[in-house]
Formats: sequence, structure tokens, C-alpha cells
Amino acid sequence: MCTSIAMTTQDFYFGRTMDLNYELNTNVVITPRNFPFPFRKTKPMNEHFALLGMAAIAEGFPLYAEAVNEKGLCIAGLNFPDQAFYPEEESSDKTNISPFELPQWILGQCATVAEAEQLLSNTHLINLPFSRQLPLSPLHWHIADRERSLAVESTRDGFFVHENPAGVLTNNPAFPFQMTNLCQYMNLISGCPKNCFSDLSGIQPFGQGLGSFGLPGDFSPASRFVRASYLKLNSICMPDEESSVSQFFHLLGSVAVPRGSVITSEENCSITTYSSCINASKGIYYYRTYSNQQLTAIDMRKESLDAKKLKIFPLLRTQQITWMN
Repeated sequence: MCTSIAMTTQDFYFGRTMDLNYELNTNVVITPRNFPFPFRKTKPMNEHFALLGMAAIAEGFPLYAEAVNEKGLCIAGLNFPDQAFYPEEESSDKTNISPFELPQWILGQCATVAEAEQLLSNTHLINLPFSRQLPLSPLHWHIADRERSLAVESTRDGFFVHENPAGVLTNNPAFPFQMTNLCQYMNLISGCPKNCFSDLSGIQPFGQGLGSFGLPGDFSPASRFVRASYLKLNSICMPDEESSVSQFFHLLGSVAVPRGSVITSEENCSITTYSSCINASKGIYYYRTYSNQQLTAIDMRKESLDAKKLKIFPLLRTQQITWMN
């Protein structure tokens, strides 16, 4: 369970909820331009665009869940169980990349979605885990800049790069179903509904918000896709940074999972362990965790982007409160 959103006001914003039944050992990580990216099946990338995002560090390698590069291109990997398929066979005419390498492969050398799309046309994902202790996660990916969004899926039916006009991604089923499913909600409006029922007199709205009656409120991936898409596409926001960031976290809050609302088949509670909002135009990463709702921000341009070592910022997980007396 996860939801990602791409939104543009004056700047371009991208972020996601991370919904799990356990805590990941992650940090906000800046990868500078001269930190080497070793790839398993192709030559290393010793120089590249700088990256900022949420990552787990394994053997010194940043495994990004979502990230932005210094050019404003973003990527997020979302859970895609029972659908994701990575072939064992290598390709002889394309670059073979493991799914755990995809964020570095894309963000390290692409400045736009158009460039990422071209690179993906010559990329072959293969079933190559990071290690025995770290098997591959079943993922699909949301790639976005301020102009376009893509949904990238590798399934048994093939490798697909879908145009994503909604600028939203959740989980199963595959992306084409999610877009088709939106057609069932074409009647929703943010304003006051008019009587289309019949010419029966006396039918009037009895409260505000009835134009969105039928908007799904459950936590299934299809319902979260509809809810996030409706709210994002009808969002009204001032263009300044504070308003945009606040609005973005309100959008994410509409699909956030409180403890106890989703119980897995193993009787574990799934929760939104963290939510993130990236100002991709300025290179600022904002986040809040389940246990700390106060926003924390990291600005990549306040660090040396020509360094050779990772810059790691541990998450603030203890609730921060501003006391007024």
C-alpha cells in the first residue's frame, strides 16, 4: 500500500505515502555527483546528477524508495504484489538493470521525463536481487517532472511505460485498470450538484459536499487512486511554498492509513510510516512520520553536491510539539 502524487503550482511537487506493517530503516539521503554507482550488469556511473530522497543504506549503497535529482526529475517505487515480474533472462541488445538500480539509473543521467522515456526504451529489467538477505520487492514506478508523469510496470505480459495524465499511482491492479476505473466517477463535482434525477420537485442538496457523493473512502488501491486523483485534479492552492507544501500534505492525508484501519492477513497493522513532499524545482525534501507529524525539511542545495560521500539525515521519529506557554 502506497500512494504517490505529482502536483504543480508555481513549483513542481512530488511525494508519496509509505504504507507498511513494519518500519523501514530509512534515512533522507543526498547522493552527490561524484558518489560512484556500481551497476551489476553494465559499467559504473562515477559521475551523475545529484540525488535527494528517502533511502535505506545497504553495503554503502542507497536504495531509494523515492527521490529527485538536481534537474527536477522524480521517481517513486510503489508496491505491486502479484503483478510485478522481472525476467531471469538478460537482453543482448538492451542495458540490463536490476529493479533496485532503477532510481539511480534514471535519475543519474536523465533531466526530464522525455529523456527517461527514451532511456527506458533501451532498458531491460532483470531478476537480480541486491543480496540473499535483500530480495527484490515487487514494484512499479511513478516517474514525473513538472510537465509529465509516467507509470512504469514490468509484468508477465511485458514491460510497459504508460502515460499517466492523472499524476497519481497506487498499487494493484495494473495502471490501465486504474485509469479505466476513473470513468465510473465522471459524475463527481466539487461544486453543488444539480437535480439530474428527474423533474421531481423538492429535491435539494441538504448539505455541502454532495457533489462528491460516491467518492470512495476505503483504503484499497483502486479507491485510493480515485480519491487522490479527484482531490489532486480539483485542488485549489496558492502558488507560494508554504501553501503548496501544506496543500500537498493535505492531499496525502486523504489516503494516509491510521493504525487499526487496515489489518493484514498476518494480523499486523498497516500504517502510513511516513509521508513525503519534494519541491523538485528547488531540491527540498519535506517529510513527516507516523509518530512525528511536524514537518522536517532538507535542502540539497545547502550541501556540497560535488562531494564523494553520502550525506545522511536520520529521521526524526519523536513527536515535535511547539509549546505556546
